[in-house]
Parts: sequence; C-alpha cells; structure tokens
Amino acid sequence: MITPDRKVRKLMEEYQKTGSLSRAALSADLDQKTARKYLKASKMPSQMRVDHTWKTRADPFAAHWKECEHIFETAPELEAKFVFEWLCENYPDVYQEGQLRTFQRRVSDWRALKGPEREVYFPQIHIPGKRMSTDCTHTEELGITINHEPFSHLLCHCVLTYSNWEWATICHSESLLALRTGIQSALFQLGRVPLEHWTDNSSAATHVPAAQEGPGRKFNQGYLDIMEHFGMKPHTIQIGAAHENGDVESLNGVLKRRLKQHLLMRGSSDFDDLESYRDFLEKVLNKANDRRSDRLAEELKQMTLLNASKLTEYDEHFCRVRSSCSITINRRIYTVPSRLIGEKVLVRQYESHIDVLYKNILQFTAPWMTRDSDPCINYRHVIKSLIRKPGAFRNYRFREGLFPSDIFRWAWECLSAKLNERTAEREFLQLLHRAATTMQCEVETALSSLRNEGKMPRVNLVLERCPLAVQEPLRQKDLVINLEDYNQLLFNKETLV
Repeated sequence: MITPDRKVRKLMEEYQKTGSLSRAALSADLDQKTARKYLKASKMPSQMRVDHTWKTRADPFAAHWKECEHIFETAPELEAKFVFEWLCENYPDVYQEGQLRTFQRRVSDWRALKGPEREVYFPQIHIPGKRMSTDCTHTEELGITINHEPFSHLLCHCVLTYSNWEWATICHSESLLALRTGIQSALFQLGRVPLEHWTDNSSAATHVPAAQEGPGRKFNQGYLDIMEHFGMKPHTIQIGAAHENGDVESLNGVLKRRLKQHLLMRGSSDFDDLESYRDFLEKVLNKANDRRSDRLAEELKQMTLLNASKLTEYDEHFCRVRSSCSITINRRIYTVPSRLIGEKVLVRQYESHIDVLYKNILQFTAPWMTRDSDPCINYRHVIKSLIRKPGAFRNYRFREGLFPSDIFRWAWECLSAKLNERTAEREFLQLLHRAATTMQCEVETALSSLRNEGKMPRVNLVLERCPLAVQEPLRQKDLVINLEDYNQLLFNKETLV
C-alpha cells in the first residue's frame, strides 16, 4: 500500500510539536517503523517513489514481434485486434484469446515510440456571430414511433460554433429542401443572421462540376440562392475532413443522448402525431439553449438583424398528366386522378410530401418517395378503367401498387391459384373497386375473416360481409298547431298600438 503524502505531512507536524515518535505516528495513523523511515529520510512518499522501468516477466510476443512490427510498418491503419487474431490463426499453440489486452498494450507502446506520425488537430478560436454550421444526423437509436408506427427520419441540426446554440428540424433526407427548411427555421428562431454558413459536401449543397469547370466540388445554385437571400457567405469543409465541422458533428451525438435521456424520463418513445414529437423536440432544444444564454448574447450583438422574408418550403413543378394516369417528379412516378389526363398540373414538392393542384385547387396529397422506393400508385385513381379493361391487370407495369395491403395480396394469390385467369382478375378488381368506393378497412376485415375461416375470398362472400350502407330518408316531426300562439301575437300587436 502506498503511503499518501498527507499522512507523512501530518506525522512531521506532530513530531515537531511533541518530539514523540509513537505519539506522532498514532496521530498520523502510521506504523512506527514506517514513521521512523520517513522521519529519517525527511522526504515525502512521492519524492521517494522510484519509476518502474524494468519488466517483471518475459515478453510473450518476443518470438514473433518482428513479424508484427513489419505488418504495422506496412499497413499502420491495421487494428491490434485483427493482427492478434492473425497470430492466433498462424500460431495456435503459442497464443490464446486471453492475451489480447497484453498485445494491444504492446502495440500501443510501439506506436508511441516507433509508429508513424499522427494527424494533429489544431484548436480554433471561434469569433462571436461569425459561423453557423449545419449537418443532418440519423436518429434510429432513438426508436421514435408515431402512433405506434416506426418513424424513420433525420434531424437537420444547426449550431452557432461560438455559443453552441443549436436548433434542429425533422427531415427525411439530406436534400436541398431539408437544408432550406432547417437553416431558415434556425435563423427565424434567432431573429439574427451570422456572417458565414458552413456545411459538408453533401449533394444538397454541392456537386461535381463538369470537366471544363475545374476540379473539386462547386456550390449548387439553389444553395447559393439560400445564402444570398439571408445574406450569409457559403463555406464547405474539405472532402473527407468531418473534423472541420467538429462543433456540429460533436453536438449531433450530444443532442441525441439528451433526447434519449428525456425519452427515458418520459417513459415512452411513442407520440400521438408528428406535431407532438416536434413540440417535444423544441422543448428539449430550448431547455439546452437556456444554459447558453450568456455566450449567445455576445453572438447576437455581433450578428445583423434578420431582414428577409421566409422562403417557401417547397419546389414547384409543372407536369403533363400522361395517358397512363401518371406524372414524374424528379424521377419519381405518381398516379393522379384519371380526370386530369392530358392536363397540366402544378406539383408542390415538400420535404416529406407532394401536393398536386389543378387551377390552384388541391387535387390530392401523397408522401414524397425516396429515390429507391417503388412508384406511388394509388389504386383509386385507376380502378374504374381496370374494371372496364380487366385484361390489363396481369401485365400492368405498376401492378405491385395495386395491393394496398398484405391481405389483398393474399386474396389475389388465392383467387389466381383456384380460378381461371379471367375470372380471378375480374373478381379481384371488383374487390378493389368496393374498397375504393366504400372503406378499405371494411373490405380488409371481411377478407381477414374469410382467411381465418379457410374460405376462398369470392367477391359475393366479401360483399355479403361489407354491404353498402343505405341511408334512410330524414323524417320530419308532425306539425302541431297551437292557436294560443296566434292569440298571443294579436295581444302583443294591440299593446304596441
């Protein structure tokens, strides 16, 4: 056991007062032999400690260390664990799994003494009001659900690098729309504008130029328009140098850990709707920003007032509706109501959905599909034509979109397996038509009950279980005439005269 300096200091003070070794040792809680040793040396334990520079046992890797050293010199990025596994495979009788930690320490010492030079990171001076950094971060580890359905999303995270004030908005991809929404949401929350805006080299902000434009990545015009609108200078970090955006990269993890703690305290990661989740996110951000108010005040003094209107949170596209009852927006295919075939429609593309308008009248809304998603086919848009042309169903290019749920797919597979081709197509399309004209959930309930009973989903059986609702005409109450009401009216008239 190492004797602490404080005990020896106490020993020397008491010995100077009393001159008694036993009394001083007792007061300092030390053995008399130990006390005599330190009094004789007149030194503290820390001054008498000898550095341990010798090895207490033989190096277990000495026989093959030259091989390992050559491997690390050739490929310095190799991990010690991987090389140790290589040793165990090549010399199974020499090395065992329990020696991994010893080997890792041996490699760490070699790298510190003989290894290659490491990259140096230089701390930067952050100037108040100068820089805002933005980055999108994934949130799968939070396990957020909306009405018990998994909610896959990202957070567009904006950070002032001097005060670490932060703001985040919900988005679904690292698109220019997500960047526009996130940046302007943060700026309108602040009410002021920093001098510079920094982002990484995502395709939302930059692109690889044509050969004649020169090397490197160039800013997208849409991103430059955002910077010009708000009066900020655009900057990007170097490719593959995420540490240059270190403040926001670091705070990405901090924000997600803070959100996780609040979710644990809340007792649930499920929210009734998107607005509830957005309110929760903003409360967590405001609570974190309250502790940064002093440094934020310094930044606000240096930033200019926000004197710009809000940008629209959508892009507009004009599309001609094809004879297939479909339109294409940025290589994504959507069906629209068939009455719009041949007409030009206005599509407002938001970050999470699209609105289709004709003559500025909203026709329908659909979710914005990811690049690798299937076409967005709404069976309600095409079912009436398919009823008239059932033969088109089997080889329809977008037929997968005509199965609104797994129970409809089961119905089709069951019908096509037991009926001839034409009958199966007609009956399945009639099921879809009933779902389109009434309630899809009612048809799904009927199909589920038939599957549970082991019956074929023939159209007559389904229609029996979800009949059309017949509205009864409204009945008026019998008219009752009370002559006393007329007498009262005449009396009031004579009184007024």
